[in-house]
Amino acid sequence: MHIETASPFGRRVVQRLAEERIGWLTTVDSHGRPQPRPVWFYWDGASFLIYTRPDTAKIRHIAANPQVALHLDSDGLGGDIVVFTGRAEIIPGPPLPEVQAAYIEKYRSGFKRINMTPEQFESAYHVVIRIHPQQLRGH
Repeated sequence: MHIETASPFGRRVVQRLAEERIGWLTTVDSHGRPQPRPVWFYWDGASFLIYTRPDTAKIRHIAANPQVALHLDSDGLGGDIVVFTGRAEIIPGPPLPEVQAAYIEKYRSGFKRINMTPEQFESAYHVVIRIHPQQLRGH
């Protein structure tokens, strides 16, 4: 998905994707209920990459229904809304080394906060979810 940067909204979205640390991934459970959860993510310019443990509910949800949403927090007053909807897939094997390096750099302080090294994180969170966004909305 290409984000149009000619508008103030598009420029703000691109900036937030580079700076934000937490996104909210919403999957759909087996009863059709939305299940939002905070996630770390990396935007590669066309899709989102999310690392997860192999035995999570989000993996089961995506396997059954790959339609997802990923949104960023608002400004706390109902503004600066950014919502992507799209299709998720589970990626077999590790991501490209340059993507992995960028992800590690983005979350280096986060690894310290959860008392993990990047290597420990990669070992525990070794399943990769790729989200292919199809729509963007917000203001």
